[in-house]
Order: sequence, then C-alpha cells, then structure tokens
Amino acid sequence: MQQQRWTLPWLYALLMGLLVSGSDFQHHRYEEMVRALFAVQSECPYITRIYSIGRSVEGRHLYVLEFSDNPGIHETLEPEFKYVGNMHGNEVLGRELLIKLCQFLCEEYRARNPRIMRLIHDTRIHILPSMNPDGYEVAARQGPEFNGYLVGRGNAREIDLNRNFPDLNALMYYYEKTKGRNHHLPLPDNWEHQVEPETLAVIKWMQNYNFVLSANLHGGAVVANYPFDKSRDPRIRGRTTYSATPDDKIFRKLARTYSYAHSWMHKGWNCGDFFDEGITNGASWYSLSKGMQDFNYLYTNCFEITLELSCDKFPPASALPREWLANREALISYLEQVHHGIKGMVYDENNNAVRNAEISVAGISHDVSTGVDGDYFRLLLPGTYTVTASAPGYAPSTTTVTVGPAEAIQLHFYLKTAPKQNLKVKHHNGRKNLSLPKTPLKLGPR
Repeated sequence: MQQQRWTLPWLYALLMGLLVSGSDFQHHRYEEMVRALFAVQSECPYITRIYSIGRSVEGRHLYVLEFSDNPGIHETLEPEFKYVGNMHGNEVLGRELLIKLCQFLCEEYRARNPRIMRLIHDTRIHILPSMNPDGYEVAARQGPEFNGYLVGRGNAREIDLNRNFPDLNALMYYYEKTKGRNHHLPLPDNWEHQVEPETLAVIKWMQNYNFVLSANLHGGAVVANYPFDKSRDPRIRGRTTYSATPDDKIFRKLARTYSYAHSWMHKGWNCGDFFDEGITNGASWYSLSKGMQDFNYLYTNCFEITLELSCDKFPPASALPREWLANREALISYLEQVHHGIKGMVYDENNNAVRNAEISVAGISHDVSTGVDGDYFRLLLPGTYTVTASAPGYAPSTTTVTVGPAEAIQLHFYLKTAPKQNLKVKHHNGRKNLSLPKTPLKLGPR
C-alpha cells in the first residue's frame, strides 16, 4: 500500500506531462517568465514567495521563487538549496526547466504528492530561472534556428558572467601550501567594483542565505561538472589536469546522482563527447578561472555543481517536453541530496546559539561554519567521522559520529568558555587575492 501511494502521483504526473506536452511548453521572454513565476505564487501562496536579488545591467529584476512551508523564514536545521539557470543568456534550457520545476512543485504539492510535500516541508528551496535576462533577450531575438554559439552568452556589456567572480582558487592553492584558511576565503579589495551587477547580486544573495547545496544549469554539452574548475598547475598547452577539492568523493556522488537520474546523461556519449558516467571534474575537462561553482565552495558553505543539459544551446520549443521528462527526476533527486551528512546546533554554556563557529571533519581539509542562528549543515558520505566545533573564546569540542545513507544525522555541540590562558584564536594569513597573468579565455560550454 505504501509503495502504491508513492508511485501513483508520479504515474499521474507522467501521464499529465505527456498529455499537456503539446501546449504547455514554450520559450518565455522576460515578461512571460515573470508572469509565469507570479502565476505559480498566486496558485500556491502559502508555500511560495517571490523576491528580487537585484537588477541586470538593463534594469531587469533577477527574480527568485522560494518554496517553503514558511516562506521568507529560515527555520533552524532546515537546509537552504538553490538552482540557478540561464547564466549564459543563450543557454536557455535551464531557464525553461526551472520555470517548469516551479509549476511542477506547486501542482504536486496541491495534489498532495508525499515526496514533494516532504521536500517542501523540510527544505527551503530558492529557484533563480534567469541570472542573465539581458543576454537571453539578445539570444531570443535571433531565436532557436539562427542562434550563434556566442550570441547572447554574456550580459548586456558582453561580459561572460561565469568568468566574472573573484578568483579565490589562486588564494586557495596558495593556502594549501602555507596551511592557511581552507574555507570562507577573503574577497579582494574593491571586489564590488570589479564584477558585473548580475554577479554582484548573486554574491550578495550568497551572503544573505546560508546555502548548503546548489546547481548551476548550462547548455552546450550533456554532463554533470564538479569542482574545481580551475587547474592547480600552470597551463600546459593541450594538457588538462584533474583538480580535486577536499570533498572530491561527495562531489562525484552529487554529480552521479544527477547523471544517473537523467534519462541519458549517464550513458556517457553525448554531443560527440564521452564522459564516463556522464560526469567530469571541471579542470579535467578544461581549466576555467573566476567561475561560480568554485566561488560557492571557497567563499560560502555551499557545494555547487554545473549541469550541462543539452547539446543545442537554444533548442526549439518542440524539444522542451522531452527535455523536461529527461530532467524532472534528476532535478528532484539532486535536490534531495541536501538532506545527507550531519547537521546540528552549536551552543554556549548558557544555551545561546554560537554563530560563525567552525565545524571541521578530520581528514577533510574544508570546514563549514554555523549560520546566524547557530545551525550548521555538513554534507558527508556514509562513514564514521571525527568532528570538531570551535569558536574564538571557547574550548573546542570533538566527537565521533557515524553517518548513514538516509537522512542527515543531528549532532549538536555545547562549547565551554576557554580559560583565559588557553585562549588561542587561529590567525590566518590575511593575504588578499593573488594577481594572475592574463591568459586567453577558453569559451567552452561552461
């Protein structure tokens, strides 16, 4: 009976998806996209909220649709998740999939689909269908038939937004050699004046929400790409090198989750390229500087991968129903990965939450920190780990925890004030970003 309750909504959704595929799928220009998002909010007002994180160069709002059982509120121990689409204006499938995902989540919640209801009750989901609405309008004016590989890729100033984030990789690779910070690296001076308005809006967004997991939807290939995008080694013409993060195993698992839930990504051969299991390390494919996924990992608590979803950057509207059915389960399965690993609160002796406490896992040189409410989320694979919570002015607390394959294990810490003679605050080298030699940019799909 339980199995039947879980499968019937999906069979119903599949049939409905096939029935409406002829009329329900279209490309959305900016005004149409805004209307579609507000229509979802009107249809599901108690579980959604629309907000703008800023404006594009030409003044278009960067609208986010949030799904939660308490929209607008961070609930402690409830993880924050984001999807970002259309960073490159002419890579449009992600934009349409995210609009459709918003409609789907609303419809399935109203139909009382238990999987979707649980997801919305236990997760705060943020969906940004278009990070580059100006570039999209340039591409859309040409349309699917005549769209060039680069027309509309950049923003209104023709800047590639996925080469526009502060380069923290160079600093990270330096710190790896000098035992400096391994997370939340400092931004360079005057960084706000060195990035585009769309990039600035997304960075401010990351600063305001303690995101745990994210994916960035692109087009031009079919593969799940994970950090690091930038190679550690000086570039040697014609050679690429794998550039692993300290969390390489979980990034591979996250990428495989999407690839195997996708109808054909995991098969490997797509668009004339072969990627084993449909996944790749970014730098192993080609090295990319100032990208968004590496920035997420090095500046925030968020783990992000880049999803390349179509050979055709601007597929015709007739291809959208098939692409939705190919990606729907993958979009939901990936979102569910935010609920793995460990999570908990860090308190002081008076049961006050401790913000910005550091959570470190022995053997993984990448820490996360608690949010303003004192909660933390640490994605981990199943296994046994030694975990330490520390904060300036407190004695560190260490415990061992075994993580299973199901829901995140709750692990709380209670920190005691350290005796004054033992107060040792870690001083990290505060060196700002390293200057980089100017190298030609390789404009691949990412």
